[in-house]
Amino acid sequence: MKSSLLNRALSGAAVPVSALYSQKSCGVGEFSDLILFADFCKKTGLHIIQLLPVNDTGTDSSPYNALSAFALHPIYICLDDIPEARTFKTDIKKMRAAFEPQTPAERFKYRQILHEKNVLLHAVFNKAEAQIIADSQEGEFAEWIKANPWIIEYAVFKNIKRQNYHASWKDWKECADMRSPSAVKIIDAWNDPVLKREHLFYAWVQMHLHKQLLKAVTYCAGNGILVKGDIPILMNEDSVEVWAHPEYFRSDLRAGSPPDGDNPTGQNWGFPIYNWVNLKATGYGWWKERLRHASQYYHAYRLDHILGFFRIWAIAEGETTGLLGKPIPYSEITIDDLQKAGFSKDRIRWMAEPHINTDIVQNTVHGDYLYAHGLLHKVADRIGTEELWVFKEEIQSEADISRCGLPPEVETVLRQKWTDRMLVKAGKDLHGSAVYTAAYLYRNTTAWRTLSADEQRHFSALVEEKETQQNQLWATQAEDILAELCASVDMQPCAEDLGAKPAVLPEILEKLHILSLRVFRWERNWEKSGAPFIPLQDYPKEAVAVTSVHDSSTMRQWWEQELSYADILSFFDALHIDGTMRKALCPIEGKKPAYTKDLAAGLLSVLVKVPSVFAIFPMQDWLGLIIDELPAVKAQDERINVPGTVSESNWTYRLPLPIETLGKNKELIKQLRSITALRQIS
Repeated sequence: MKSSLLNRALSGAAVPVSALYSQKSCGVGEFSDLILFADFCKKTGLHIIQLLPVNDTGTDSSPYNALSAFALHPIYICLDDIPEARTFKTDIKKMRAAFEPQTPAERFKYRQILHEKNVLLHAVFNKAEAQIIADSQEGEFAEWIKANPWIIEYAVFKNIKRQNYHASWKDWKECADMRSPSAVKIIDAWNDPVLKREHLFYAWVQMHLHKQLLKAVTYCAGNGILVKGDIPILMNEDSVEVWAHPEYFRSDLRAGSPPDGDNPTGQNWGFPIYNWVNLKATGYGWWKERLRHASQYYHAYRLDHILGFFRIWAIAEGETTGLLGKPIPYSEITIDDLQKAGFSKDRIRWMAEPHINTDIVQNTVHGDYLYAHGLLHKVADRIGTEELWVFKEEIQSEADISRCGLPPEVETVLRQKWTDRMLVKAGKDLHGSAVYTAAYLYRNTTAWRTLSADEQRHFSALVEEKETQQNQLWATQAEDILAELCASVDMQPCAEDLGAKPAVLPEILEKLHILSLRVFRWERNWEKSGAPFIPLQDYPKEAVAVTSVHDSSTMRQWWEQELSYADILSFFDALHIDGTMRKALCPIEGKKPAYTKDLAAGLLSVLVKVPSVFAIFPMQDWLGLIIDELPAVKAQDERINVPGTVSESNWTYRLPLPIETLGKNKELIKQLRSITALRQIS
């Protein structure tokens, strides 16, 4: 399967299952809607359906915040397709009517729909309980449970979580003795006759979800449509896996990303990082089982944040930003390294520990010297008689500063000062001496500005040396893990490799035949003046080319709100849009044209010719071909997620029209067929 996929030029559509609004849906897209969508794709020449993750995320609408690496999300179940629900047709019809969208741009109501589906699922289960329980002992249900042992941990976890009003397992009051359970204790809970009924409910729902998704993807495959899934690299701390298998995770560290232009203090995603040492000792068994499970449904899969297999940006628990993170694995900077570079012990302390001037706090409290001293004594020790302080030893993170009861404005200043260091303590060596990594923004610190030119040069050389060593560590780790994982299943791996890429990444991806990701708008020569776009013909074959991603604006919003006229000309140059075609798409020189269906058709007909093996564009961008027919849908309405924001509009996008209506739109089908027919690779 993997090798054959790389010999075909395929077009596809990226769409969340939840967005697949059909006349049969109960307010949100369901697995059965993939069958209708496959029919649409077959008519239009689209050969790949790319999905977002479909695992259970509980009350969180983000598909990347999974409660389980294996369980499917109950919100995607089609109630009509459950045999035991045939006497509930009226209730299902009422639910469908209650959540019918009133406008094309309306988002779906995640929590309300999930709640109502769960209510109906419980009602169906209760009515058929005797037969379901009998089937769990000897029958199809019993066989399914036996074939899916992960269901035991999941069902026990979900049941206790329900008893605790969906609180994190760390905060469970009911069944508090199950916060850190042994494997035996989980099995005992599963077999507890008092609890077994609820456990079987969760297992029964999962069995039907599995059957519905499997039926849908089998139909897709039978009609020449491949399904590409999405495997998030990280697991939510409040998940079955972290709860039941803490040995596979490091909960003292959180994953995130270093500072960049969009995130000047970096990002802290809150997910625990993996304990790769322990996972390797098992032959990466848990990860292989996760991929094997996914391979029941997918022909290809997106490896979310593949950079994390090379190195993860790890942030100590208690920190809120990514400023003091470190890459794992890292090449440590030792005291000996620093002394050989010419730094004394006092100088090293100056570089490693933030030094606080009294006046920083005094100015914050309107010049009150004594009050400033009183506040500083809560978190810091004074250096002799100087108006200079260092944080107390017990202050180990931003969270510790927050717990000191400081006025908000003082806390803000001190938290900023906390990150003002060139060296980040990474641990201790065998002799008990501290080892460090360089702070990502070490050149922006107070200590750096006080170093002499020679000191700055020596420190930079040391950092560069360690980065070279780290690159080799990252290559070794990534190749070891990814070679094992990719060989374990017959699915085509596709990397999400956006961000600051390790120098070794392209080589490893090529060696393992993992497709890279190319987003047209971000493929630019950033080192050149004007950052010209990369010519389309220079895109690699082993890649997935896309117009936009779920965390970005759509192509229309990018065109309308982000792209300058100069950028348009550069983009046209990269696409070799000139002469008559350029005049047609951009008729008035110096003025950006409106985004119309004709403009969309012109751009898509060129972009689809990208040499990369997969050209998978979000469904919103394909619908640009009929955008003139959807005047009520604004560009911002098409966006799936805005990173760094918390909003009910995130992750609740829905197609503006039912799939059945799209399938009858002759103009859309004609346009799509003519564009997808242009795909070819050499």
